[in-house]
Formats: sequence, structure tokens, C-alpha cells
Amino acid sequence: MGQIIWIASYPKSGNTWTRAFLHNVFRDPQSSFNINDLTLLTANEAANANYWDLDPRPWQEWSNEDVAAMRATAQARLAASRAHTIFCKTHLAVMEVRKHATINLKVTAGAIYLIRNPLDIVISYADHQGLTIDQQIELLNLENYETPNADTLVNEPMGSWSQHVESWTGRPNPALYVMRYEDMVANPVKAFSGLVKYLQIDAPRSRIERAVKNSSFKVLRHQEELHGFAEKTIAQKNFFRSGKCGEWKDVLSEEQVAAICNNHRDQMTRFGYLPEGY
Repeated sequence: MGQIIWIASYPKSGNTWTRAFLHNVFRDPQSSFNINDLTLLTANEAANANYWDLDPRPWQEWSNEDVAAMRATAQARLAASRAHTIFCKTHLAVMEVRKHATINLKVTAGAIYLIRNPLDIVISYADHQGLTIDQQIELLNLENYETPNADTLVNEPMGSWSQHVESWTGRPNPALYVMRYEDMVANPVKAFSGLVKYLQIDAPRSRIERAVKNSSFKVLRHQEELHGFAEKTIAQKNFFRSGKCGEWKDVLSEEQVAAICNNHRDQMTRFGYLPEGY
């Protein structure tokens, strides 16, 4: 039976980019791998199709308690669906909810954790959700926050941004590989070469460089423009919106920056995100 390597992140932190890179580096196509086929290699734990035969009722009738009770079995089935290791996207925090663990450690082989400056996250996530930035800051700061059940996704307990980061990275673990979004942008070949080494993929530098090129923001955005992208929400004009770092300096007010920094000072300091003067 296979096991899961989690591709874990708070939303809008580079999860889709990382999955696109993995498809390109494993399959090594000469042109970019189709972004609408990402589920061929990487599953989405929150897809409610993973839960359908565990509760035959319409998903609209599932409570958050129902999903919490099914989650470990759904994850075990995902692991068992492949003879080899399966990569699974998740936005879950590692926590206990309603006496059930969010992550089934019995079927977990490791995790890639992607982290991004929360000052930039709120801009991108607000666009994704169709919310104002102030509304998104409230959710970023909300302890024990959970997303609701939706048409294609079960609810996900994420907690606040700091809760999420602490839950995955608070304790050193050799099975955990942490990547900062900002490092991925600044030097993608170096950042993804480290990921390739962690995963013990036998790939020469030329293959890594090709995978980086084929999963670049420019290429993914072009694919979305040509074919659309299944993960885009109805609130968005484009899923691949900007991909930049430091956008918050031109978008957020001083009050908005303070509202984030005052709530997440410790974790922002840990990862070099706290602006001078805050």
C-alpha cells in the first residue's frame, strides 16, 4: 500500500505552482504539462468525491462533524489507491477537530510545506474568494477557522495563518521540507533543486531547469488563458493573478499591515516576514 506525501500550505502560498513543477519534473515533457491534468499525479484531499461512498447522503447534508469523522478513512483510501507514494494537496492545519485528527499520520510518509508572507497572501486570497481585503484579514486572523462544505470540496479546518504555520513547522521533522514562496520566486532553480533532493528524484540539472521553465508563472498563466483552469473560482478573473512578492507595500494600508503583524508577529519573525518598525 502507498503512503501520502502532503503538499501542504495555507491558501495562495504556491501549492499549485509546486504541483505543476512536480508533474513536469516527473514526466519531463518537452512542453509544459497541462494544468488541468494535475490530479493525474497529485490528489486533492478535500475533493468531496473522496468522501462520497463513505456517506451516501448528498454532500449538502454533511455536517462538519460528519466530515471530521470520515477524514482519516478518506485519507487511508487515498493512500491505498496507489501502489506507490501519492502526493496530496491540502490546506488543512495539523490539529484535532471534534476529537478527530485532521491528518492521518498512519498513512503519511512526509510533507512539503509551502509558506508565504501573509501580507501578500491576503491580497491574492481576497481576489480568490471575492472578499474585501479587510474581510480576508479577519479570516487570516481567525483562530480555529474552518472553510465550509462546497460544491466540490469538503470543509477544511485551517485555523489562523499562524496556527497553520505553527501546526506544520513548529517541531523539527526530517520528513518535512519547508519552502518559502519568496525563495521560489527569487531563485526557482535553487528552490526546486532542494525539493528534488528531498524527494530523492534522480533528475539532472537540465531536467530541473526544464521543469522550472515549464511550470513558470508566465507559462501557467498562458495555459489558463488558452484552456481555462478548473481551480479558478467564479470570483476571479484569473487564477494566476500576479505571482509577485512585496505587492502589499503598494496595496495595504498601514492599519491593514498592523492588523496582520500584530496577530502573527512570532511566525512572521521566524520566517523573515515582519517589516521593520512593526
